[in-house]
Amino acid sequence: MPLKPLSRGSQCQNTKEKMLSEFFIFGLVMTSAITGGECEVTEVFAQEGSEAFLSCKCDPSSPNPASVIWTKENKGTVWRKTQSGLQFWGTSWLHKKTPRVQCPHYRFERRDYSLQINSVKLEDAGLFSCRVGTADGVIKHQVMLRIIQVSISPSAPMWDSTFSISCDVTPPAEGATVQWTLNNISSIEAIKTLQVAPTKSLVSGRASARLEGNWTCVVGYKGEVGRASVTLAMKGIIQPPKDDTKVYAALGSAATLPCVFSPGLIPSSSAWEKLESGFPFKAATSPLPASFSQPAPSSQPSVDKSAILTEVRSEDEGTYRCSGTVEGRQLTRNLHLVVAKVVNLANKAGSVTMSCHLSDTSEVTRYEWVHQDFDQSGNLTVVSIHKGKDLTVAKKGDDKGEWTCRFYGKQGILGNVTHHMAVMSSLGGQNSGVSNKAAAAGVLSILLIILLLVLVQMCRNHRRRKRILQYPTLETIVHRISNEREEREKNREKK
Repeated sequence: MPLKPLSRGSQCQNTKEKMLSEFFIFGLVMTSAITGGECEVTEVFAQEGSEAFLSCKCDPSSPNPASVIWTKENKGTVWRKTQSGLQFWGTSWLHKKTPRVQCPHYRFERRDYSLQINSVKLEDAGLFSCRVGTADGVIKHQVMLRIIQVSISPSAPMWDSTFSISCDVTPPAEGATVQWTLNNISSIEAIKTLQVAPTKSLVSGRASARLEGNWTCVVGYKGEVGRASVTLAMKGIIQPPKDDTKVYAALGSAATLPCVFSPGLIPSSSAWEKLESGFPFKAATSPLPASFSQPAPSSQPSVDKSAILTEVRSEDEGTYRCSGTVEGRQLTRNLHLVVAKVVNLANKAGSVTMSCHLSDTSEVTRYEWVHQDFDQSGNLTVVSIHKGKDLTVAKKGDDKGEWTCRFYGKQGILGNVTHHMAVMSSLGGQNSGVSNKAAAAGVLSILLIILLLVLVQMCRNHRRRKRILQYPTLETIVHRISNEREEREKNREKK
């Protein structure tokens, strides 16, 4: 195989010295079978497209080498370095004049002549030999490079369609063991539902959410272990990524219910439903919420079929289903809307107690209250942070501003709900307002009773006067008698 020099040592060598050097190198190679020693033959695994390191380490006490040469069986020279420092690469190991293999010089002092291969190709697999020529002879080291290929067919299966994952080793390793992991966890449980070939180098089944992720083929052979991975990503509804994903929204705010299909996977029809509580596979008979807004029809096909709730109410919480028809197959995804709100637990003379209430707390691990208010510059800043679901706030000027309840899950924050202290105070006054209204109602009832009694008495007086008017002579007699009595009393006082 032709060799191409890419770097040189001294440029002052004459042609005779070069010829002697080359003759010395190849003389060492030809006599390697009867002089010097051999290092162990090792097995090396590498995934196609990754880096491979072929070890060639000798005794640190051995003399400095006169030459180093790497060759590949049936392919000739890969890389070599002469005693003078010249380096040569085989033309098949150059990519756009840049070598894919290298031997780092800084390791030579440790008698480490390992070869690094970048962007490993399938045709790189095979037996490599490292020959180190010294004054004591030639040290030979052989390395078998095996390439592991992991592939999925089809590369991106649709939900509920059949697929297969294969693991191939080149050159084949007879008697090798093969194991599979899914997302770095043993896939024994997942493989129970799949069809596994006798050599365990092939698995197949129907695409589902629990089979998505990073599949790794682990090959064991002669004490060495090789790994190669591939990501199984299915086509379908990618947002939300799985069924029963929870969407958190504050009471009275707007909320987006995501439903996004894979790029290029445009459904011929789509629909939204709200499912009955306790019946996740049955569409609700009740209509969608009044503020529910489905995507408007467009002349341009879109993979985004998300819906919007313009104003979330307490009764809007529950399970929603997005569905779409793609290539004659119906794809569905369920998501659960969780409504968050701040409720008033107690209202006392000097304080009010608030609580962060969620319609579903199954994913919540902790709560946090954040007090925010405007500073002198008019910027909203954090005043204090409190832990816990419930919070008692004193009714004083220092506690004005916004109180935000943040709720967290295992992966971080899930959502938040905010209320202004003035709003909470008015809400807190509802309990005391009930007693005030009761007292006012009592007073009003007493006043009505008194007014009723006055009206009854006035009515009785009016009736008595009407009866007297029916007898005018009697009235005159009574009036006259009354006047005479008054005259007699006056005369008696004069005497």
